[in-house]
Amino acid sequence: MTYRPEREYSWAQVCARRTERQWLAAPSQAGSPSDIVRAMCGAHAQVMTAAELSVGMRSTMLSRADVRNSHREDGTLVRTLGPRGTVHLLPAADLSLWTGALGAMPPNPALGQFLTPAQTDEVVAAIADSLREAELTVDELTDAIAARTGAWAAEPVMPAFQTMWPRWRAAMGTAGFRGALCFGAGKGRAATYRSPGQLVPGFRPAEPGTALDWLLRSYLQAYGPATPPNFARWLGVPHAWAAGLFDDHREDLAPVSVEGSPAWVLRADAAAITTEPSGVRLLPYFDSYVVAGQPRELLFPGEANTRALARGQAGNYPVILVDGVVRGLWHHRRSGKKLEITAELFGPAGSQQLQELEQQAERVGRFLESEVRLTHGRVDIGGHA
Repeated sequence: MTYRPEREYSWAQVCARRTERQWLAAPSQAGSPSDIVRAMCGAHAQVMTAAELSVGMRSTMLSRADVRNSHREDGTLVRTLGPRGTVHLLPAADLSLWTGALGAMPPNPALGQFLTPAQTDEVVAAIADSLREAELTVDELTDAIAARTGAWAAEPVMPAFQTMWPRWRAAMGTAGFRGALCFGAGKGRAATYRSPGQLVPGFRPAEPGTALDWLLRSYLQAYGPATPPNFARWLGVPHAWAAGLFDDHREDLAPVSVEGSPAWVLRADAAAITTEPSGVRLLPYFDSYVVAGQPRELLFPGEANTRALARGQAGNYPVILVDGVVRGLWHHRRSGKKLEITAELFGPAGSQQLQELEQQAERVGRFLESEVRLTHGRVDIGGHA
């Protein structure tokens, strides 16, 4: 794809656009949980309490109960497998497009050691049939799949967490991508799985071309300017495949420059950015702004590069954003109705920033329905796995 930059952006301008569009510059006063998750291009939900807080910190009005009800009760958010095969909250209204796009991505070649393409298709069909009208734990699903495919699907061959998982679990990500399963409400402490069709009447994955066009636009809307390698890293796909998708949409994209480096935006977004980022924000573990945000060296400058990343991976630490850039760490500890928050900024802070940090801590306390106390000091916590 020919690159002749039509506009130059500073990193500060890029941060201004991203924080504005993801309700971090000014939290939403009326948006629903699904509206906010859509603006984030999905909320990383490996840790559900962190996912809920990610949504809550982007709103002035939503309570924890509001966010929980959206995925536990009213079904406007669906907990399923999203980018990189990791657990995400996604708007139920967009699930057809998400699965149409994710199901069209190239398969992870590493999983070929456990299942052939034909076996993967057989397992996914068995999952879809098993969950059509049921909600099953992983053990129950293992039995149901084996009954439909044969004992080979249940063979414990996948190393995972000091144990061995059954063979069929190599196809779990594919099943989620194709819309054969999502997470259920759970049974006690056991996770459960069900069919998205139980939540979204008439559900079926969208046509791949339409869905991929939508996903690329959604990503660039939230995280542009960006490059094909940025997009590939976010999705967990080969760079060449991502570059091909960008090339297929070259008429809709505009080449720009960010601090002298090439990037792309939607053509409709190629106008000047006249605002600058401002404000202090507390983001929990695995917040999408930092997980999907690139380039890492600009988003995590200086001390943040060594203390807020885990071997280059973002999201393993709760971070403090200052003007859209990671400038500190924070941690909270609950004791009954008390919430102790410790915050560490990596550099000097003015009175305005300290006041905003106090306000952010108060917002965390309100959302978690706790009495909060903020302490400034060094944060020494291990990165989340």
